Amino acid sequence: MHQHTQALLEIDDVSKSFGDTRVLQGVSFEAARGEIICLLGPSGCGKTTLLRIVAGLEQADAGQVLLDGRTLAGVPVHRRGFGFMFQDYALFPHRNVYDNVAFGLRMAGQSKAARHSRVMEVLALVELAGLETRRVHELSGGQQQRVALARSLAPQPALLLLDEPLGSLDRTLREELLGELRRILKQTPAGPGGERGITSIYVTHDQQEAFAIADRVVIMNAGRIEQIDTPLAIYRQPASPFVARFLGMHNLLPSQIVAGAPEWLVATPVGLLRCTAGPAGALADASLWALIRPDAARLAGPAAGEAENLIQGRLLELSFRGSQVKIALGYGDGQRLVFDLPGAAAAELPPAGEALQLALAPEGISLLARTP
Repeated sequence: MHQHTQALLEIDDVSKSFGDTRVLQGVSFEAARGEIICLLGPSGCGKTTLLRIVAGLEQADAGQVLLDGRTLAGVPVHRRGFGFMFQDYALFPHRNVYDNVAFGLRMAGQSKAARHSRVMEVLALVELAGLETRRVHELSGGQQQRVALARSLAPQPALLLLDEPLGSLDRTLREELLGELRRILKQTPAGPGGERGITSIYVTHDQQEAFAIADRVVIMNAGRIEQIDTPLAIYRQPASPFVARFLGMHNLLPSQIVAGAPEWLVATPVGLLRCTAGPAGALADASLWALIRPDAARLAGPAAGEAENLIQGRLLELSFRGSQVKIALGYGDGQRLVFDLPGAAAAELPPAGEALQLALAPEGISLLARTP
């Protein structure tokens, strides 16, 4: 019997080209049983192609995909036993909710009684109990997504593959379904031993979606993996300027190490900054990027004196968002840093164009190795 901890899915050195275009280059990672992995990256980075290779809809040029230690080479899509929730896997609009969800079970030849109990179970899980006889075209967008999810979960797939499943929904509905989706994937009975949590590979270009859903995030760029880690670890220590910028962190300053770990001191264009996280093996005088996260700043009054990590500049612009106020601080020769301050700080900000002093939390600054 396999241990619970053994990887269910292994992607081993997978490469793929379409004509002269390299879409995937030596991609490797694994998914443990019950783990939700999000493939996150900009359009065209290869994430959907990777998902289609796992599904069996595309063939890798090199490398392999293993399920439970066995290669999937030559195993056709319908024999892999995976669940799909792709944008182009449309529901049957003129069938009712029950018939849509029962579809895969009927194809698998399940008895009517077994089908019925399973359909009712998954409809309860996605909170659509009582809507069995509704036609799909009478449902809201959010309800339709729940039906699609129920349909993909009904046959108890070994692995669930989701490609931008919330892409067609508006922002508010997406927010609402995000927490729900994670709960459903984590509560779905997944194995004969009664374990819960279905192993899922989820493709999105939306960072908030990935962070809300995933146990681990695989950040991809131009067919390669830039970083794999938990959402919190990636947010705290992006592995590269690409990851930082992709996550919306644009405050990257060229810097030189003045003093090393455990408390790093670096010289930057806005002055000496103390920070807590640096790359392993970095030496004094090394050139790095200092990444200042948008939430690292707070207002520092004129009385702050020589406190640590004070930076000066001019308030270029501000945008009040209720619980947050977004500001741009100008410094040097047309350079800018962008910060999110608590909404209450809006009342204390000077008018645009005036001088502004901010204090930066050392734990809000990370050092990234400087790669070309």
